[in-house]
Amino acid sequence: MEKKLAKFKQTVAEIFDIYAAAMVLEWDQQVNMPPGGAEQRGNQIATLQGLVHSKTTSKKFGKRLEKLSKYAEELDPDSDDARLIQNVQKFYDTHAKVTPEYTAKFYKTVALAYSAWEEARAESDFGKFQPYLEEIVDLRRQYAEFFAPYEHVYDPLLDVYEPDMKTAEVQAIFDQLRPQQVKLIKAIADRPQVDSTFLHLDYDEQKQWDFGVEIITKYGYDWKRGRQDKSAHPFTTGFSVNDVRITTRVDKNYIPTALFGTLHECGHALYGMGTNPAFERTPMMDGASMAVHESQSRTYENLVGRSMPFWEHFYPRLQELFPSQLGNVDLGTFYKGINYVEPSLIRVEADEATYNLHIMLRLELEIALMEGSLAVKDLPAAWNSRMEEYFGLTPPNDAQGVLQDVHWSCGYFGYFPTYALGNLISAQLWEKLSQEMPDIDDQMRRGEFANLTEWMRSNIHVHGKKYKPQELVQRVTGSKIDPAPYLRYLTTKYSEIYGL
Repeated sequence: MEKKLAKFKQTVAEIFDIYAAAMVLEWDQQVNMPPGGAEQRGNQIATLQGLVHSKTTSKKFGKRLEKLSKYAEELDPDSDDARLIQNVQKFYDTHAKVTPEYTAKFYKTVALAYSAWEEARAESDFGKFQPYLEEIVDLRRQYAEFFAPYEHVYDPLLDVYEPDMKTAEVQAIFDQLRPQQVKLIKAIADRPQVDSTFLHLDYDEQKQWDFGVEIITKYGYDWKRGRQDKSAHPFTTGFSVNDVRITTRVDKNYIPTALFGTLHECGHALYGMGTNPAFERTPMMDGASMAVHESQSRTYENLVGRSMPFWEHFYPRLQELFPSQLGNVDLGTFYKGINYVEPSLIRVEADEATYNLHIMLRLELEIALMEGSLAVKDLPAAWNSRMEEYFGLTPPNDAQGVLQDVHWSCGYFGYFPTYALGNLISAQLWEKLSQEMPDIDDQMRRGEFANLTEWMRSNIHVHGKKYKPQELVQRVTGSKIDPAPYLRYLTTKYSEIYGL
């Protein structure tokens, strides 16, 4: 059986080499490719993904996997080999239900849709993106049907990013979270607003970029195994534990955009760089789920990057870089400014107190689109209506409304809920970390992050996709995903900032 297992691993490695090659092409499309290359890039990606599909679903591979699945029952259920076989079985089952024709059409469509989205967003014209999104919505409904019967049409889409999580579970968590966050936001609204005007000055773009690089280098981002580029929407892609790339975007008139975008993506990248190298060229190289991945990005962006101890170390350096903008702004004022709470239009720039409401809005719209109760042509109006209901704001244009996120152009229906779930997990992990490392604030004041990153690496990163998300969270924290720690974190932090 050892020889069969070795041959199986070699086939799996070949499949994931092709998969990684397709991801390289997707990264290049968003970073380097000229707009005119979209159609052929779609064909190239579709060809590679077609090869992944055909090799994964071949009868020979299926029979080999069936025998090994029985063999896995004899192994320690927590062994790497047993978990690898389980992960490949999930990968196989998913691909076996989806036709190769669908796979080819989907990847061609999203390649064209991404370029259309970029143009539509730049011109704030939803009409230019609408036909592509209509096709994507139709394709994602088709995808869900491959997995019927299901409890809800959204379940198969959610499962892509959050394995074994059901729509009803997410809705139940959000129903528990929403009233508490709304209560906190209302309490903050009754208090005098903090000053954040100094964030909206003219900040040199290169200095912003360099400052972000300084921070994530201290976080532990390895530049021999990574790089940072610019893109329309920040993202992280890992082709190997030794090749994990991030992107950011810079707004010269609003310093938090590049700063916190860079810290966010670094959190994702540290996860990828910290995965067990033995998982290379297998599905276990990925994180446990996107929610667990988001717990890392939100930790390094918010729980660390928006904390007072962090800025006690870094603020003098930022003042040195921008003396005319920040020289007369004291640390306390700056700290409150970057934690300013106010309903806003843009999700990626939303404060921690209101951020999850942006996610809930998107979840409702995605479910309506999948159920067929909302037509794509009516999406801008539905978006604006919910923005008014949730935030008391109406986007002045499509770019600041329905076109602001890249996800739908890539077909990422089911992804958005993981951001809010990641927030919850981040607070659970931080409570546990703080118990085991009570001097973490002092370490951050000294600009020392090695112990923090090592804790995340040994508890989360190294496991890759070995454990299911709820299983991993429970192993580390003692409970499954729970809103309570996040609500405690928000209440404590903003009670101090706003004097609640």
